Amino acid sequence: MDEQTRLEVEAAAWRTLVGHMQKRSDVQNIDLMNLAGFCRNCMAKWYKGAAAECGHELDYEQARVQVYGMPYSQFKEQYQAKATTEQLEKYQALTPDQITE
Repeated sequence: MDEQTRLEVEAAAWRTLVGHMQKRSDVQNIDLMNLAGFCRNCMAKWYKGAAAECGHELDYEQARVQVYGMPYSQFKEQYQAKATTEQLEKYQALTPDQITE
């Protein structure tokens, strides 16, 4: 696979992942962190970092809109539930090598 094709395939896979995450607003970020070590906010940080590597300035809130499909404050109001004690305990038990940012 040549470099351009690889980039196009990776971009398509990223768009599919972001679209899936936008559709699955029922999945809480803390659950993603507990299970996979990353969440939508991590994805926004990766997006912001990738933009910077390409010479494009993008602030964190702009990146979160790209990932969430709406301003984070709106997503939080509409979809984010308060974390349970169990969720928080699982998160606090994670070690740094289990978390990706």
